Amino acid sequence: MKVLVTGGTGFIGSHAVVSLIEAGMKPIIVDNFDNSLPSVLENLKAITQTTVPFYKIDCNDQEAVNEVFETEKDIEGVIHFAAHKAVGESVINPLKYYQNNIGSLIVILKMMKKHQTPHLVFSSSCTVYGQPDQLPVTEHSPIIPAQSPYGNTKQICEEVIRDTVKSAQTEQDDFQLNAILLRYFNPIGAHLSGHIGELPLGVPNNLVPYIIQTAAGIREKLTIFGKDYNTPDGTCVRDYIHVMDLADAHVKALQLLVNKKQTNNTCEVFNIGTGKGNSVQELVQTFEKVNNLKLNYEFGNRRPGDVEQIYASVAKANQELGWQAQRSLEEGLRDAWNWQQKLMK
Repeated sequence: MKVLVTGGTGFIGSHAVVSLIEAGMKPIIVDNFDNSLPSVLENLKAITQTTVPFYKIDCNDQEAVNEVFETEKDIEGVIHFAAHKAVGESVINPLKYYQNNIGSLIVILKMMKKHQTPHLVFSSSCTVYGQPDQLPVTEHSPIIPAQSPYGNTKQICEEVIRDTVKSAQTEQDDFQLNAILLRYFNPIGAHLSGHIGELPLGVPNNLVPYIIQTAAGIREKLTIFGKDYNTPDGTCVRDYIHVMDLADAHVKALQLLVNKKQTNNTCEVFNIGTGKGNSVQELVQTFEKVNNLKLNYEFGNRRPGDVEQIYASVAKANQELGWQAQRSLEEGLRDAWNWQQKLMK
């Protein structure tokens, strides 16, 4: 099965490519290296012993995307990762996020229709739930108006996909579109080999890259934002999932879509997390323990827009996808540090 992976050299995308190959599928990567490096391709080859077809294009370029579909032929599925993802930047430059994140999805959907590609897995986010009233959040928990343009693009993209699936039900040309929206919680870790991991260009926006760069001496210190939340230790609580578990969920999603061929024009949502919440302070202390080192960190004021606590109900993914997280928080933090150490060699 040929699978187009947009943003396939990024953090989650590159790990998904590994899982796809291990499952016997044939990924094709498109990426413009906006937030990744060409070296990822060689590192993927080192892990998989496979040269993955690659096209350096922007997914907003409809002509270029069309050419990939025409060149590769018989692409059966698309996993759409490609998007800008920095919450803070999205507040400063919202038009960049709306144009890129929504525009690229529209191009992908147009090309899927043109080339009769029936299966889509979309990279969504738990940000759509905002600050939930009840925990854990299920797929039926209320969608809260987004607190950032980034989060809003995820909500809008989900709606665009649902509307496109519905419209396909009325098409006269027999186009069938089945989609799965995966709402990620907080991906951490790296591939066990240390060949690929999270490599933010510039100052990290995510917690674990900032932790490992602080441990490596690249950053002077880590600031934990807020110590007065209504949580066991006063710091925010999140659901941290190993990136390889998250990658495996994409394979399960594609397999489910393929096996449901008799059910056309469906759109399903799945939470992808561990089902357990850990505080930021607990994460930092676990990192120190598993890697036998001491971090330079301090507590600061709350950061505007941060959700106090959120973690997933993963019952639906367990039952319908046949998927569950296999790797622990300790493994994720160990693998992330191993990745950082290899980068420094």
